[in-house]
Amino acid sequence: MQRTLSCPFFRKAFGWCVPIGGLGGLIGLGGGEFRLPILMHSLGFDAHSAIPLNLTVSLITLAVAMIARGFFVPLAAIVPHLPEAIGLAAGGMLSAFWGAGLVKKLSARRLVQVVALLLGAIGALLLVETLTTWHPVALLPASPPTRVAAGLLIGAGVGLVSSMLGVAGGELLIPSLIFVFGVEIRIAGSASILISLGVVLMGLWRYWRLDAFPRGRGVQRITLAMSMGSVIGATAGGLAIAYAPTGLLKLLLGAVLIAAAGKTLTSQP
Repeated sequence: MQRTLSCPFFRKAFGWCVPIGGLGGLIGLGGGEFRLPILMHSLGFDAHSAIPLNLTVSLITLAVAMIARGFFVPLAAIVPHLPEAIGLAAGGMLSAFWGAGLVKKLSARRLVQVVALLLGAIGALLLVETLTTWHPVALLPASPPTRVAAGLLIGAGVGLVSSMLGVAGGELLIPSLIFVFGVEIRIAGSASILISLGVVLMGLWRYWRLDAFPRGRGVQRITLAMSMGSVIGATAGGLAIAYAPTGLLKLLLGAVLIAAAGKTLTSQP
């Protein structure tokens, strides 16, 4: 798919992705759920093209956020939670492979409906999470095989959402790590990013094999602009993790996603 895009589109892509990337570094998300409506409604990409592009920028945002958060949450803190992390990553990567193929098969109208439904559900989840007391509660026994098996099941759902929206899946990973596996919230954010890197890489590889990426210099420049904005934002967000009011941010962002879901449904052809 060839795109001819002017400079204002590049500035818009960069400008939107700075704050979105900041949210990724701050909360432990890739920010893709907020970029997808920008790609579809502000930049004019259809859903089939927007999703793999979004996944590309999600990967770059996650990598930078992981580095920035490392100053406050070292990777060594994730080691005690390796069984669930391995299970979540493996389940997510398997379902991301399948989900990318499903996206390719869906009609444009059906895919837009699925995107709107998932955006609305993630927005509602963010609202619920904000109003919930964030105390780690381990619902499972300490047995590593049990945690790996539970991780595989939960990760399967995360990978499907990731590949169908082009997102990292942190909105599902973080509460699962906290409420199911008893992981402390900041460690959960970093573990979420680490797990998501594998899931996103699998989704990207699958989309590449399916030849699903749009082509053209305009597309490449838009991706570069969004990636640069996301890198700057993710760095700032990761460094601000100790200071920002994440609860208030998630409350506002949940409402934004629900509104974006409504706009996606009402604007479909």
